Amino acid sequence: MAVAEQRVAERKFLRGLYEDPYFPDQVLDQGVAILTALCERIEAERPADLAALYVLTDAATEEFNALEAAFEAAGSEIETVAREEIAEEFWVIASAYGFAGADPERLVGARYW
Repeated sequence: MAVAEQRVAERKFLRGLYEDPYFPDQVLDQGVAILTALCERIEAERPADLAALYVLTDAATEEFNALEAAFEAAGSEIETVAREEIAEEFWVIASAYGFAGADPERLVGARYW
């Protein structure tokens, strides 16, 4: 399913991380897939409120938690710069779907990174 919301469909997720050779593209591609899948789930499920949105963002955050092993295997990690950029992408997604009042920290509240 293609993402319909133009603000996220046209966005290059994790752009800043792709520009840094410390972060391997093949792992970042997996992160982009997680973010894209989050957009698709939001469009399919149409969460009615923040609580419903947080269920979806928690699931996507858990996928990023699992991705940490791939970063480490590639000689990288989800460190401060990556944490901030990933969290920003979650907030951009939430805002694009009408949840600009979402708590940025709560959007990635299930993170281990």
